[in-house]
Amino acid sequence: MNTVHFVLPADVDDPAAPSGGNVYDRRLAEGLRAAGWTVHELHEVNRLAALPVGSVVLLDGLLACNAPEIVVPQAERLRLAVLVHLPLAEETGLSAAAAAELDAREREVLHAVAAVVATGPAASGRLAVRHGLSLVHVVPPGVDPQPRAPGTDGVSSLLCVASVTPRKAQDVLVEALARVAELPWHCRLAGPLTRAPEYVGRVRELIARHGLAERIDVLGPRTGLALDALYAQADLVILPSHAETYGMVVTEALARGIPVLATEPVAETVGVYGIVVPPGDVGALAGALRHWFEDPVSREWLRAQAPELPGWGRTVHDMADVLTGIAG
Repeated sequence: MNTVHFVLPADVDDPAAPSGGNVYDRRLAEGLRAAGWTVHELHEVNRLAALPVGSVVLLDGLLACNAPEIVVPQAERLRLAVLVHLPLAEETGLSAAAAAELDAREREVLHAVAAVVATGPAASGRLAVRHGLSLVHVVPPGVDPQPRAPGTDGVSSLLCVASVTPRKAQDVLVEALARVAELPWHCRLAGPLTRAPEYVGRVRELIARHGLAERIDVLGPRTGLALDALYAQADLVILPSHAETYGMVVTEALARGIPVLATEPVAETVGVYGIVVPPGDVGALAGALRHWFEDPVSREWLRAQAPELPGWGRTVHDMADVLTGIAG
């Protein structure tokens, strides 16, 4: 029987801290078990030293890549694979010195382990170039089949699902919405509010400054049926991030037939099924929103698209191949 030790964040199942990375980790662990693997879950990288020689270990990059002093010494005795959801230095708001330090620590880890995994081809290429890696495996997340979202009037209900942090750029979205305030929109921001409290305060202040408190709802985290209900009411899903490696909210929207407006970091995920603008460009985002309202033909074309999206079974199969390969 195949066995893997999976080092994943302690908050992986916390409903107050939902994230695409946590969903990926949980669905992967469940899928490997369903496929016949024995999965031992760990939440601390310092547990590696206690594992038997030759153990196959999958580590979430957020935990592994900032701990080379723990991970690298174990790389010779264990079969290690690191899943990079987002390079550490791509988090928005870091000083140049902090980003360089995180980059160096991450590079040390990724060069030591047996396999590096990214969640999409573009992310794989960026990692390979960034750290001089000869091979980065690609294991994209899946998506479950979903009923088509009825929406509201087909245009005015806007939804952004993301942690309220500088990287997700809700401040850019608020500024863009302020530039199209004469249009009949209502926007909901759904996502954890505890990861960057000062930034959340800034977003709330921007909303108040532009007089949009009655039109932009800052909801906090939503999961399960509550999140499904938000998607069901959405006419357009917006992801204005400065940096992403995949953007699972994009496929969650597309699976429901909801058009997407997103930034270039997730252009690969959006494909031809949505609108893409440069990150951090308030004018471009406002222009795309105006176009969304003023061009019903484009809206109907986007809504009529039905992309074929892979399920989580492919994710599990592809990761199992990586783990089997390093076990050998």
